[in-house]
Amino acid sequence: MTRQGCGVRRGDRVRRREFIAGLGGAAAWPMLTRAQQPERMRRVAVLMAIAANDPEAQVRAEAFERGLREHGWGGDNLTIDYHWAGDDLDRLQQYAAEIVRQSPDAILANATPVLTAIRHETSTIPTVFVQVIDPVSGGFVNSLDRPGGNITGSTNFEFPMGGKWVEVLKEVVPSIKSIAVIFNPVTAPYGERFVEQIATSASPLAIQVTETQVRDVAELEKAIQPVVSAPVGGLIVLPDAFTTVHWDNILALVGRHKLPCVYPFRYFVIRGGLISYRVDGLALFRRSAAYVDRILKGENPADLPVQAPIKYELVINLKTAKALGLEVPPSLIARVDEVIK
Repeated sequence: MTRQGCGVRRGDRVRRREFIAGLGGAAAWPMLTRAQQPERMRRVAVLMAIAANDPEAQVRAEAFERGLREHGWGGDNLTIDYHWAGDDLDRLQQYAAEIVRQSPDAILANATPVLTAIRHETSTIPTVFVQVIDPVSGGFVNSLDRPGGNITGSTNFEFPMGGKWVEVLKEVVPSIKSIAVIFNPVTAPYGERFVEQIATSASPLAIQVTETQVRDVAELEKAIQPVVSAPVGGLIVLPDAFTTVHWDNILALVGRHKLPCVYPFRYFVIRGGLISYRVDGLALFRRSAAYVDRILKGENPADLPVQAPIKYELVINLKTAKALGLEVPPSLIARVDEVIK
């Protein structure tokens, strides 16, 4: 049996051949041989809270498909339908309804608003989530050990991370007096839980914390004004479908005002941000493929424990630090997993 690749069809109607070309050939499939009769074609639907033309979209898809290939899923036994909705909640719901009407064998849901939309449409189709925060409080699963329904997956951040972000920012800017925390309460309903942790960690350091909610790009400029006006201020950008989609606006704004900022994902730092302390998101997509494989082979998502983060990584951009006039202490450099120069 020859495995050539996953059939890829997106909500934005990007053809499979164009998609694979965009991956630079990374979606080539190994040749495998089996003695049994060909398996029936299975279908997996993927819904992501990111734009189709964002470079991160292709990277996430490739990581997921790589994981599937490792479990023997290829072009002769699996079709993947991709839908990219960005942070447009109406589009998310439309795609969720479309996916459920097509009755795939499994669904991969990326981010909290995506999972919310999928759950609204189905309580039966097996769904694996990735990069969803606090799925128990969100009502997606009964517990981490025993999800109990049609949904399971992997989380990417835990609330104590808020304290780590404060710690890192304080090391880079020892004189920092205030921190603004940016998130969209609609796409990140868990945002206030992070703010609570950040404030708790900042209080002993005499750092004032401001919760800064933004619902659209126009509100970003107004949101950071307290930090711009403060004697020594900084930012923490929360993991959120809104901040993920509008990374370019955030980086441009932060760069213009020359503010030290901690970001939730590496790609912010690669693109000019100062620091990220985060989970390896691509590893989570590969791990999610293992759960999709188990479901396609007959296991019940109710019995598959929600997977917690297993490793956090610190990434720092020294070029950006220099532009901000910051001297990164050697003690922090010694702990960094990746340095961008």
